[in-house]
Amino acid sequence: MTVTERGNPRDVRFGYFLSCEEYSPQQLVEQAVLAEQAGFQALWISDHYHPWNDEQGQSPFVWSVIGALSQACSLPVMTAVTCPTVRIHPAVVAQAAATSAVMLGGRFVLGVGSGEALNEHILGGPWPHAERRLEMLEEAVGIIRRLWTGEVVSHHGSHYQVDTARLYTLPEEPPQIFVSAFGPKALDVAVRIGDGLVTTMPDGDQVRKFREGKGADAPAVAGFKVAYAPTAEEGLDHAHRLWANSGVPGELSQVLPSPQHFEQASSLVTREATAESVVCGKDPRQHVEAWKPFVEAGFDEVYVANMGPHYREMLAFYGDEVLPALRA
Repeated sequence: MTVTERGNPRDVRFGYFLSCEEYSPQQLVEQAVLAEQAGFQALWISDHYHPWNDEQGQSPFVWSVIGALSQACSLPVMTAVTCPTVRIHPAVVAQAAATSAVMLGGRFVLGVGSGEALNEHILGGPWPHAERRLEMLEEAVGIIRRLWTGEVVSHHGSHYQVDTARLYTLPEEPPQIFVSAFGPKALDVAVRIGDGLVTTMPDGDQVRKFREGKGADAPAVAGFKVAYAPTAEEGLDHAHRLWANSGVPGELSQVLPSPQHFEQASSLVTREATAESVVCGKDPRQHVEAWKPFVEAGFDEVYVANMGPHYREMLAFYGDEVLPALRA
């Protein structure tokens, strides 16, 4: 599908979003294989320590899963997104990402963001306020890029120390780093340190501002979720049971520290609100329409995730009906 932005056509790549919060490692690898067979062109994969709620019930270590993906399919992979600031030191993230890029033959992008307390509080330290988290992210990305040069790195910064560290296993070209941005301050950081923009909202203004600061060809990618099921009612059951947390407003998603807190906050999200925000069921027209706000906003790549148990049927359905319609 092509969208015209400021008179210039942009070809959109259609990807599949692997939700580590909901599926086991084996299911994620199976989904990746089926996604490639269906005609998807790339993969996103989430990086969590906890699921958003106990009902989702999974949270495998993303770097192990990426290793398995590299042997199971040939699609490019992007983390969506990794927080390289609190739970894992940026020097270790640099090594994990470099190894992933080597195993994927260079088909790897490191998506990063400032994180959520849900995943990052586990070592017992304080959860920094938003402005400090962005400072930490900017310093962390600088460390990662320096280590990807293969040089010996020592760093004594405001937030991190690195002592004579060197990465030996490196891809031929360093991976790109895409930065998640929610709000104007985060967008400023993304422009300064990112090769691309990551988001989950079809916000054309944000895409335009990012490209104004970064260049007209700067890539922007986004993802969203659907609930494929034999009926719309069953799909809504899965979406509301598993992902009502998507309706939690504002900064709560960054500061709530546990799945139990998200369950409490999600109890305020009504079934009707979930129905208004999610495509449920198997009407191909509705699934095609769900992509259009992202395409019209000017994104280069758009990724879709499934909610619920019917991922095999969903991927076959997309291969047979949705992707051909999008490309038509």
